[in-house]
Amino acid sequence: MDDLTIRIDAALLRRWPETRLGALLFEARVTEAAPGLPERMAACLPALRARLETEPLAEWPNLAESRAAFRACGKDPGRYRVSSEALLRRIRQGKELYRINSVVDVNNLASLCSGFSFGSYDRDRLEGELALRIGEEGESYEGIGKGSVNLAGLPLLADARGPVGSPCSDSPRAMITETTRCCLCLAYGFGSRAALEEAVAAAARDFTELAGAVGMRTRIIEPEG
Repeated sequence: MDDLTIRIDAALLRRWPETRLGALLFEARVTEAAPGLPERMAACLPALRARLETEPLAEWPNLAESRAAFRACGKDPGRYRVSSEALLRRIRQGKELYRINSVVDVNNLASLCSGFSFGSYDRDRLEGELALRIGEEGESYEGIGKGSVNLAGLPLLADARGPVGSPCSDSPRAMITETTRCCLCLAYGFGSRAALEEAVAAAARDFTELAGAVGMRTRIIEPEG
């Protein structure tokens, strides 16, 4: 996937061997809103709301595995919400979803529909190799709209400059803005490869159809052997 190296740290794999990443790399002209997204959301929200009335979020496929991985790494998922759970809770509470920009809004659609935490990053603001690892004591950053996030014991994404994202909340350092041209979207997977592949394929279609993504490339990153 161009010259970008992404790896999963061995210490994280010892805590949660089923850790994987779904990666999507594409170019897009980021706009204020994604044409067609309101219609897509209107089509999927009734089923989501009906499901939320009968099925505890802690048991949702893909989300349940993410919560369990947080615990295995040392983080309470009740205090540090997986981003997909936070979005679904807004739906259950009858609140409107945040509207940020065309790419981030489609990113959030992918999280809602799949249960996976998706994070989208400006490729040009990332430096060197990317690693998915467990946060160390004393590590933190200002989460987007969340204030300081204590990263110790949290699965996180780091580049050569340090932590930049997580399945809970991302740093503003590489966030998608209207100046972004090359986008890297990651689905944080802690369950089956098949479910992750399905979610990545659906997200690739939505980014292409709703956010004008071009040159789409996808890949599943998982442990070797």
